[in-house]
Amino acid sequence: MEREKLGSRLGFILLSAGCAIGCGNVWKFPWMCGQYGGGAFVLLYLIFLVILGLPVMIMEFSVGRASRASVIKSYQNLEKPNQKWHYHGKAAFLGNVLLMMFYTSVAGWILYYFIKFVKGDMTGITDTASSQLFGNMLSDTSVMVIFMAIVVVLGFLVLCFSLQKGLEKITKYMMVLLLILMVVLAVRGFWLDGASEGLSFYLKPDLSKIDGSVVVGAMNQAFFTLSLGIGSMAIFGSYIDKNRTLMGESINILALDTFVAIVAGLIIFPACFTFDVEAGAGPSLLFESMAKVFNSMAGGRIWGSLFFLFMFFAAMSTVLAVFENILACVREITGWKRIKACIICCIGILILAIPCALGYNVLSNMHPFDSNSAILDLEDFLVSYCLLPLGSLVYVLFCTSKKGWGFDNFLAEANTGKGPKVGAWLRPYLTYVLPLIIIFIFIVGIVTFKFADNFTILNNWIMPLFK
Repeated sequence: MEREKLGSRLGFILLSAGCAIGCGNVWKFPWMCGQYGGGAFVLLYLIFLVILGLPVMIMEFSVGRASRASVIKSYQNLEKPNQKWHYHGKAAFLGNVLLMMFYTSVAGWILYYFIKFVKGDMTGITDTASSQLFGNMLSDTSVMVIFMAIVVVLGFLVLCFSLQKGLEKITKYMMVLLLILMVVLAVRGFWLDGASEGLSFYLKPDLSKIDGSVVVGAMNQAFFTLSLGIGSMAIFGSYIDKNRTLMGESINILALDTFVAIVAGLIIFPACFTFDVEAGAGPSLLFESMAKVFNSMAGGRIWGSLFFLFMFFAAMSTVLAVFENILACVREITGWKRIKACIICCIGILILAIPCALGYNVLSNMHPFDSNSAILDLEDFLVSYCLLPLGSLVYVLFCTSKKGWGFDNFLAEANTGKGPKVGAWLRPYLTYVLPLIIIFIFIVGIVTFKFADNFTILNNWIMPLFK
C-alpha cells in the first residue's frame, strides 16, 4: 500500500496541534484550573508541558518519522530482532479506540448545546431550567446516541477523502476558524464587569494553593492535553519529510496548543466572576455554568453559539486526528482501501461508543467508582491515568535505551533538518530523570485517584469474577 503524505508543513503543524487541541484544552483544562486554584495550576501546567510534554512529543514524532508507519507497525520497523516493544503498539492502538469511545460522546454534548443556542432554545430560560438541561440531555437515550453518532459519522466521512483533500484541508479551515472565534470571545470577555477579578484568579499564581493533588493534576493534564503515549502524534510524524528538526516542529505545536488552553481560560473565568458562577464547578462548568452565563449576557444567543461552535471545532480536530490514527493502523494491517476502512472503522467505533452514551441513562446503574460516576469516568481513568503516562514511559525507554531503538538513533532522527536541535547534553535527563518523573506521575495518580473509590472498583468489578 502506497503511503500517503501531507501536502505542506502548515498542514502537519495544524493537524498535530489539532490532535493536541481539543476537549483537554477547552473543557478539561478550565475546570481543572478552577478546582486546583487558578494561577498556581496554570504555572505548574506550563512547566510540565516543557519538561515532560515537549521531550515525549519529540520522541513520538521521531518514532513515527523514522518508521514511516502507524503505531502498530512503527516498533516493528525500528526494534531489533526478537524484541517485544511492538506489544506497546497494540496497546496504543487500543488506547486510541478507548479514547474515542468516550470522547465522541463529549463532542456530541458540545454539538447539542451549539444547536440549542443557534435555535434560540436557551434564550430567556431560567437558571433552573438551564441547569436541568444538562441532566435531561444525559438521561435522554436518543439524544446521547444520535449526537455521538453524528460526530462519528461526520469524522469518518471527512476521512473518506484522501489525506490531503480530506483531513488536511478540512483541519486547516477548522483550525483557522477556531483561532478567530477564540480571539473574538476572549476580547469580549475583557469588557465584562468581573474581568479583572477573573483574570487575577486565573493568571496570578497563589503558591499557597500548591499541594500534591495540584502537582499531579497539572502533570496528568500535560499528558492528556497533548494526547501523548498512545501514538496519536506519531502517525503525523510518519506523514512528513525530513526538512525540519522535530524539536522545532514540536515547539510550534506546543505553543499553539498552549495558546488555545490559555485563551480558553481568558474566555471562561472573566465570565464566571462577572455572573457569579463557581469557577471550580468541575466537568459541568462548560455546560451548566457557561449556559447560565450566556443566558444572562446581552446578546447571549450569539455569544453562546460562537462559544460552543469554537468548542466543537476544537473537539472535532482531535476526533479527526485520532480517527486517522485508528484508520492508518487498520489499513496497514488489512491492506484495505481508505473508503472501505472508513466504513468498517465507523461501524466499529459506533458500536464501541454506545456504552458511554448509555452510561447516564440505560446503564446509569453502573458506577465504577463512587455513586456519581459513570462508564465515561472509567474510560477516562484508563486513558488519562494509565495508558497515557505508561505509553509515554515506553516511548522514552524505547528512544533512550540500548535495548530499544537507542539514544543515538533517536537523536539523529530528531535533529535531521533545519531548526533547533535536541542537545546531546540532555541525555542524562531523558534517560534517567524523565522516566522516573513519569513513573511518579503514574503511581501518585493511581493512589490519589479517590482512593476510597478504588475499593469500589475492587468490590464491584474484580471480586465478582472470583465468585
